[in-house]
This record gives sequence, structure tokens and C-alpha cells, in this order.
Amino acid sequence: MKRIVEFMKRNYKVILLITALSAVLWSFIPNQKKEDPEKDKLLLELLTFVLEKGHYSPVEINDNFSKKVYAKYLDGIDPTKRFFLQSDIDEFSKYETQIDDMIKNKDLTFFNLTNSRLLQRMEESRAIYKDILDKPFDFNANESINVDYEKLPYVKNKKELTDRWRKQLKLQALSSITDKQTLEEDKKTKDAAYQAKSFDEIEKEVRENSLKSLNEYFDFIQDELDRNDWFSIFLNSIVERFDPHTFYFSPEDKEKFDVSMSGTFQGIGARLQKKNDAVEVSELISGGPAWRGKELEAGDLILKVGQGKEEPIDVAGMRLDDVVKKIKGPKGTEVRLTVKKVDGSLKVISIIRDEVETEETFAKSSVVEKDGKKFGIIYLPKFYISFENKQNRDAFKDVAIEIERLKEQNVDGIVMDLRDNGGGSLETVVKMVGLFIPEGPVVQVKAPGRNPEILPDPDKKVQYDGPLVVMINNFSASASEIFAAAIQDYKRGIVVGSKHSYGKGTVQNVIDLNQFVRGSSYGDLGALKTTIQKFYRINGGSTQREGVKSDIVFPDRFSYLDMGERDEESALPWDKIEPAKYNPMNVNYENIIANSKRRIESNPNFKLIDENAKWIFERKDENVFSLNLNEFKKQMDIADTKIKKFKAISDYNNKLQFQSLPNEVALFEKDTLLKQKRERWHEDLQKDVYVDETLNIISEMKLASRGKALPQKISMN
Repeated sequence: MKRIVEFMKRNYKVILLITALSAVLWSFIPNQKKEDPEKDKLLLELLTFVLEKGHYSPVEINDNFSKKVYAKYLDGIDPTKRFFLQSDIDEFSKYETQIDDMIKNKDLTFFNLTNSRLLQRMEESRAIYKDILDKPFDFNANESINVDYEKLPYVKNKKELTDRWRKQLKLQALSSITDKQTLEEDKKTKDAAYQAKSFDEIEKEVRENSLKSLNEYFDFIQDELDRNDWFSIFLNSIVERFDPHTFYFSPEDKEKFDVSMSGTFQGIGARLQKKNDAVEVSELISGGPAWRGKELEAGDLILKVGQGKEEPIDVAGMRLDDVVKKIKGPKGTEVRLTVKKVDGSLKVISIIRDEVETEETFAKSSVVEKDGKKFGIIYLPKFYISFENKQNRDAFKDVAIEIERLKEQNVDGIVMDLRDNGGGSLETVVKMVGLFIPEGPVVQVKAPGRNPEILPDPDKKVQYDGPLVVMINNFSASASEIFAAAIQDYKRGIVVGSKHSYGKGTVQNVIDLNQFVRGSSYGDLGALKTTIQKFYRINGGSTQREGVKSDIVFPDRFSYLDMGERDEESALPWDKIEPAKYNPMNVNYENIIANSKRRIESNPNFKLIDENAKWIFERKDENVFSLNLNEFKKQMDIADTKIKKFKAISDYNNKLQFQSLPNEVALFEKDTLLKQKRERWHEDLQKDVYVDETLNIISEMKLASRGKALPQKISMN
């Protein structure tokens, strides 16, 4: 453990070396208060300095860099090309190769020009879509739309822009109309007395819904987004050129990132959403202060927010983020909410803030019996940790607890479900691998210009030495890949799932930008998440771009699509280094793998999934849709025929009974929301053909290695 701690101090926070350079910055960063444009210039300067000094593989900021930023930024603010005219682009284009110089000179001319023009064009678009949606579409006209916006040119004038809006809205209307007609037909079939809506009624309803949706969207842009939000988009167009995982966090985004990593925050435990000018409670988080108080309910409208005994502030029309800031606060403090209940009554609700756990973030487990054997499934959505308070929950401690609970149930094997797990803490995953192996190397980490360093599990204890299967998919990334790769390299278990995981073989650190400015009065500058290291498997190979390849490949919807890090233009390259010295288990899974492959090949559900994947691949380049009602229906009917065939995939039921563990069952009587969540999870597991085959695999795994999984001492480089 001592070595891990030393490593973390030395390397996991390796970016602290930049802090030592901050004295250089202090010499040329002003600390008197300036207007926002000056703050923006400061951010440009800070970000480029930190990236050039601290990024794993800094890129040269030159004309080629400028072109890529230019394209990325314009695509980010007008992806469907329905705001800017070609004349705007012609005006912008003179800056295409100048952004690099403007970054160095802290020149905001390009951003100011594009941002003001975008807001102007958006305001003009209100009149365009309102006029289009004010009258019925002509669905008899023989015309089509190409939705490959990346290849479409910008429109030449406002007439063409109006036509592009019209076609886009018409396509949306066609899709909604055909769906609603089907629903009306279904209602008529079930009830002969039902008076189905006419086409004209449906068409008018669709246009009204589109108008309402667009108005809400544009109101959000006008009321909820300010210059800082738009400038963050510009900044990220710059920093993401270094690699896809380098990202600038505004102060608000940094707070959300911290919550996602730790799974906890201090507040009342309510999810809020904007509803017209009001703020509505959309959900109470199970176990939180608001949930415990039983006064605040989903559907309540928050009208005023008061801090303790202070005069409450009217929040009508306020930005949602600003309302959230006023409601959140330190544990133990009081917030008083004036709410309008669903029945129209007004009520003042006092809530004492507390630490709230976002339960969906945390590990959970279930048991299931199949063929006379009992198995445990641990689902881990991310490798969470609280960096600020190590006493809080983290994935390592929670998984260790779940393992002990499953052992008490005498399970014959454990499935670690890491599907859709995007990663998290490097420290946490290293310790978690240690639950399944004796001491030994887990992963190699390399900082620029330095030799690779091995992160080991120093603890000889093996908490679980029985059969183990790790489930991954295309979206299992980073720490998930470290875990799966280590289990695979040690032959400690079998990795099953998509043909490969995401392919993120890099390590990031979040750098507080405020540390570089002494006595700043600009306010919070936010943070930069940047790539500082690459990690490698103990066999020497990188997971970067390539991912972890499953020992047993399950067909899935994305089998024939190239997904993951390999699709990112700015992704760092794959490479390899010398392997660490480690001793894999002396086991042979070949028969188990072969048996599974035979089952998969003969399984009609997997055959259907594979057929669906091929169909999705074939349709990926279909970008032209008819806007004639009859022709559009023909296109949709062809697709619907296939979709109906593939519906059998979602109708699948493995008939297995998944059960919560006794510790959770004891909570269900009081915590009905937790019970409902677990029931939904178990229903999903019943519809999961992948879980069914995974249980077949683990049931064949022998226990011969129990107690002697690995040698007790591992020699290391």
C-alpha cells in the first residue's frame, strides 16, 4: 500500500509540477478586476500554458491546428447548418488559419464575431420556424431531404435557409404524424367506438407540438445560456484538439463532474427541471433530506428560496443553474422553499441540507440460481471515489462489501458487469483488481519522458478466488479496461461481451485553474481535465484505440460499426512497451470458450441480434428521405417490417429469478423507491440474453484454482 500511496503522490498528481511553474505566470497575469472579455483572454492564456507544459503529448499550435479548431467550433455551434449563411462563412473564413495566432495574442475577434452572428441568426430563426409552422405542410410534393449535414453546403441566402428549415421541420412532422396515425389505428382496433383523429387534426397537433418544443429550446438558449457558456464551447474546440479527453470545465461543469465522480453532494436531494418560468421538482433522491422529510413532492413548483431565517428570494424566471446553487449548500444548514403544490396550495417547506448519495452511481448486486447453482452479479456503473474525503463511499470499498455479502450467500461464481462503465479513479481500480489476485502488478503507467512505472496490488490477501467473468461492451472504458485487461492477462477470469471495449488508454487529471492566479478578482476560472499519462497492460500492450478484446464475443447492435476511441480524430496512437513480470494462472479456458461459441452460433436470439447489427451497418449511410407522405410511408414500412422482426430481441425473457440480498430486502418496507429500482433492474436482467449466456459460461468454470490462484510472490521490473 505504501508504494501505491507514494506513486499517487508522485504521478497521479504529476501535474503538480505545473504548479511549480505558476510563479512564471504570476509575473504576467494581472490581478485587478476586469470585464468578462479580459477574463476570457486570461483563460486562453492559462489553458494554452498548462496544455503546452502538462499534456502528455502537446500538439503544435499552428495553421493546421487552427483549421481543425475552426471546423470543430463551427460544427459545434451550427451542426445542422440551419443558422449561418454562406456569406457568414465567407466572412469567418479569413480567420481559418489565424486562430493559432489569435490564441497566442489573446485576440477574441473571431469568437466575438461568430458568437454575435450566431445569436443574431438564432433570433432571426424564430420568425422563420414560426412562419413555417403556422400553416399546414404540403405532403403531396415530390421532394426529399439529405440529412448528411456534414457534407451539405451552407445555404446561399435567407430563401434557401427558410427552405432548409422547412424541410427539416417537415421531416420531423412526417415522422410524428405516421407514429400518431399508428397509435390512432391501434386505439380504433381495441375500441370500435373510438373516434380516431383525422389526418388534419393530427397534422395540426404535430405542428403545435413542434412550435412549443422549439419555443422552449430557444427560450432556454436566450434565458439559460450566457457568454461564458458559449465561450466554453469555443475553448473546448481548442483543448479537444490535444486529445478527446482533454476538456475545459466551467465552474458549474466542474461541480457536476465532482458529483459524478464521487456519487455524493451536499444539498436536499431533489432533481429539478425548468417548466416555463418556474422550477419543478422532477424526482426526489431516495434517502435524501427531502425524501426523508416527506413534504416536498415530485411536481411541486419552487417559487422562492430562503437561506435559514433570511428573506426568501423569488426564483421565477431565474436560470435553473442559479436556482440549484441557491438550494444546494453545506451539510447542516437550512433552506426554506416556498412551493406551489400540485393542488394549487402554497407551502413553505424547511429542509436541513445533508450529504446526498446519487444511488444510481453505486455498486449493486443480485443473486440468481441456474441449473442448481447460485451466482452473484455485481453491477458497477463507474469507478467512483471522493478525492476530498476518503471516508466517503468508493467503488473499491463497496465492491469488497458486495463480495462478502455474496460469499455469505454461498455463490458458485461472480459476474462483474462493467458494461457502459466509462471509468473513473485509477487508484480505485488498482485496489479492486487486488480483491481477486494476490500481490502483483496490475497496470503500467507512463508519464512523458519517464520510464513506465508499475502500479501493483501489494496485498497478498485474495478476497474472492472463485470463478469470475467480466462483462464489457463498446462503452466500457478507461478504468473498466484496466480491470478487464488485468483479469485477462492473469487468466484470473474470462472477459465476455463486445468484440472490444472503448479503447481509452489514457489517464487524466483535473487541474484547478484558480491556483495559477494570485489574488484574482475575476471569480472562479473553472478547471482543465487534461491527459497526463498513458497506461499499459501488464503484458505491455496499450488499450489505447484497440481496447480489450473479449475472450468470448457476443453479437451486439454495433458489431459491424467501428466505435470507440479509434473513431476520434484527435485520439493518441496505440503503442506498446516492455511487459511487466507476472505469472498468469495455469488454467485453460479453451473448452469453455469453444462451448460458448457453439451455443452462441446456434442461439436464435444471437442470430437475430447479428442480423440486426448487419442491418444497422447497411443503413448507416442512408441519408436521403422522401418528404412525400406516401413515399415516406413506404420507406418507413420497409424499415418497420425489419424493426418488427427485431422486436423479438427486446421481447426475450430468460425466465431467471434475480433476488436482492438480505441487507437490501430489509430496507424495502421503508424505502419503496429503492425496491422499485431493484425490481426494474431485475426485470432488465431477465430480458438480457447476454447475462443468460454469461451464467452458462461461469457455470462451466472449474474451482480447481481455489486457494492457489496465483503464486504468493511476483517478481517485477
